[in-house]
Amino acid sequence: MKAIWNGVTIAESDQTVLVEGNHYFPPDSVNHEYLKRTWMKSLCPWKGLASYYTVVAGDQANINGAWTYRHPYPWIRKIRNHVAFWQGVEIQP
Repeated sequence: MKAIWNGVTIAESDQTVLVEGNHYFPPDSVNHEYLKRTWMKSLCPWKGLASYYTVVAGDQANINGAWTYRHPYPWIRKIRNHVAFWQGVEIQP
C-alpha cells in the first residue's frame, strides 16, 4: 500500500494493518519528514487517544491529514505508532 499526497509518496508498506477501512502504516514505512505534529487530539472509545499530523509535500499542506495512536488500548496495540491517513491523501494498492 502507498499513501500519496501532492504527488509525493509519504508511506509505503506491504504490512499495513486494516482497521475500520483505514490502512495503518508501520512507523518505519513512513517518511516522517513530510509529517508535522499538530495539537489536534481525538478520543476513540475503543482505540484510545489519537494524535494528528499535518502532511506537507511541495507547496501543499493537509492539516490533520494523518494520525497515530501512541498508546492505544491493549486490545488494539497492533496499531501502536502506526500512521493512518485521510482527507485527500490517496491510498493505493
